[in-house]
Amino acid sequence: MDDLERVEVTEILVPYRDIDMTGRLHNAAYLAYAETALSHFWRYRPPLEDEPHFQATKIEIRLHAPLRLDDRLRLTVTVDKIGGKSIGFNVRMLCEGILAAEIEIIWAAIDPASGEPIGLPEDIRDWLYGYLK
Repeated sequence: MDDLERVEVTEILVPYRDIDMTGRLHNAAYLAYAETALSHFWRYRPPLEDEPHFQATKIEIRLHAPLRLDDRLRLTVTVDKIGGKSIGFNVRMLCEGILAAEIEIIWAAIDPASGEPIGLPEDIRDWLYGYLK
């Protein structure tokens, strides 16, 4: 399978709108790109009736190398932790093979009606194990 067909990999070309006055990528864009990669990954999950909602409970960004206009980024999503009610994702951002950033995002499963945390559905849990690092 070609790498670009893998559900956990997304490529982005840094556009002008995301560059600050110093010529570097805005800090907030790192998170936006990570969320784009995670959204791409998440759309391949198994379909469920009554799926819980998910909300971020932790976001941590570690910057390793500056990014600039027209840099071609490769973002790879892995599952770091699968808890009873939460999922930990890591998104690695590489530019020309060099690690530019690592983003950790933890999602909690939430009951859509009450907003209270609930357990992860087994089908989603089983699917996630295939991406656990």
